[in-house]
Amino acid sequence: MLETKKNLAVYSGLKVEPRPIVKWVGGKGQLLSQLQPLFPKKFNNYFEPFLGGGAVFFHLRPSQAHLNDLNKKLIGALESIQTDPEGVIKILENLQDEFHSRSPEKQKELFYFLRNKFNFEKNHKLEKAAILIFLNKTCFNGMYRENSKGEFNTPFGSYKNPTILDEENVLAVSDALRNVRLTSLPFENAVEDAKRGDFVYFDPPYHPLTKTANFTGYHENDFREDDQIRLSEMFKKLDKKGCYIMLSNSDTRFIKNLYKGFRIEKVLANRQINCKATGRGKINELVILNY
Repeated sequence: MLETKKNLAVYSGLKVEPRPIVKWVGGKGQLLSQLQPLFPKKFNNYFEPFLGGGAVFFHLRPSQAHLNDLNKKLIGALESIQTDPEGVIKILENLQDEFHSRSPEKQKELFYFLRNKFNFEKNHKLEKAAILIFLNKTCFNGMYRENSKGEFNTPFGSYKNPTILDEENVLAVSDALRNVRLTSLPFENAVEDAKRGDFVYFDPPYHPLTKTANFTGYHENDFREDDQIRLSEMFKKLDKKGCYIMLSNSDTRFIKNLYKGFRIEKVLANRQINCKATGRGKINELVILNY
């Protein structure tokens, strides 16, 4: 079995730890210190069917993994970085130079031009990847968000001097993805090859805390209660297979009832998507485990 140890990518004599290339709603970067004691000490292959930014994957850096997300634009960007990081870097470098050479008003124009191009044109795969990263680095709050049609719709961020290209991180991410299978499948299909001793981490769109708080993620496909039920059934199937399973979700009675009988831990997260300042702050999240 493989131990969850960190192997730092080395470029030009510098040790670089890969980080998510984009900021994603519900990203787990802020929770890694709380999640670390809960990860299995050893496992075989790693599966993450709801990848998003991939903070947990980049933290664990397993030597073999199957990473999946329904957002094909995200997976396409990762495939481009996996296979041709230098090509993505070259396009990003040009976009960064163009952006920083412009006045603030012209920067805004470039942002919306590229956002329309990203949403409505069939771009070359490398260009699509670079534009996704560019938009994420220059949009409001640096957060990827889509409307009901699957179009990226976060507005311009008006940053003074954003870092658009992090060349070392792009190369480190490419290195981390070296032996990784990337797919855009329903979560059931993404874990169908999981076997005894494998580690599966589920980080689905969260069940809403209230009936009015129905924000579930970043993709045009909603994740409803029947989807949560299907996910809990898959959790139980993988448990019977002998997989190590960890699942993150909101602290609601519905979720607790779905996973009754399994180990349930709580972590404290910053809530950042509520539009009212009084609704932001620390909030409990659940981590469900079968080990």
